[in-house]
Amino acid sequence: MGKLRRDMVAPARRRGRSRARTARAMALGMVAAALAGCRGPQSAFDPAGTEAAGVIHLFWVMAAGAALIWLFVMGISVYATRVQPGAHSERTGNRFILWGGVAFPVVVLTALLVFGLRLMPGFRAPADGPRIAVSGERFWWRVHYDTPDTPGVAKALTLEGVPSANEVWLPVGRRSEILLGSPDVIHSFWVPNIAGKTDTIPGRINRLVLEPTRLGTFNGICAEFCGTAHAQMGFRVRVVSQADYDARVALEASDAAVLDHPGRASFEQAGCGACHAVRGTASVGLVGPDLTHLASRQTLGAGILPVTPDNIARFVALTEHEKPGVQMPPFSMLPPDELASIAAWLGALR
Repeated sequence: MGKLRRDMVAPARRRGRSRARTARAMALGMVAAALAGCRGPQSAFDPAGTEAAGVIHLFWVMAAGAALIWLFVMGISVYATRVQPGAHSERTGNRFILWGGVAFPVVVLTALLVFGLRLMPGFRAPADGPRIAVSGERFWWRVHYDTPDTPGVAKALTLEGVPSANEVWLPVGRRSEILLGSPDVIHSFWVPNIAGKTDTIPGRINRLVLEPTRLGTFNGICAEFCGTAHAQMGFRVRVVSQADYDARVALEASDAAVLDHPGRASFEQAGCGACHAVRGTASVGLVGPDLTHLASRQTLGAGILPVTPDNIARFVALTEHEKPGVQMPPFSMLPPDELASIAAWLGALR
């Protein structure tokens, strides 16, 4: 009988150990997946700038402080209800409240406040790199680079400087000054890998200093609800060497790369130049993004599509479908060959 019982118990134990190993493997897999999801071109947990590194450091310190307060208060609760569940004197109860509910949280929160305040001067330190004006608009980002020949970008919305749109180039290892404004509603400029959020507010200019520490392309987003296409108001930040940055600004300051193309005439005849500028042509509109070097950008429509002739044609013809709420009217009435010609020309503007 004893042998029979052992023979029955052993498989059950093996199954239990197998389930335990499976559960541990699943738990480790979930942790690994969660940690992998914390990295990438749009993650505050993967800092690529001094400001983002400071923000994530502050996050972990505050999380540790919150956990410490929670553990201390829960420890007192467990002691009072489980370890010593009997009646406690009024004096003991007052001590629990005073030390566990008042003194300890106040000390920890004060320490966290002091720690956070000590980080702020570093975030506001003077810039030693370029100055760039960024205007959040419904629903895209107007960008102007400052140069020695075009000073005054501090007037962020006066359209001074070298124009671009939906893409910000930064030199690695330099503290670049970003001047933020808006002509319509409040937006929020956020590049999670590089720095924290800063609002763009109509009627004022906010200052943000970015110091990228790693080369690469990072995603930026609008972090303040601003209307129908808020979720589709993205941009790219491209961190490059100082030499590549200087070359990029020089390219942005030049005229369009292709001026003799059938698509140019179609573009101008369709009235696109009333809203968009293409330097070197008669198109000088300021309502929409500058398209002078559209093909050299990574995305179209403020981050929603890769820049290709097919995507350009689709966006021009089905604007409201591709980006609901955008203020550009669709041009689906254009003949297919004319639409393709416009897209081919814009797709060649590097």
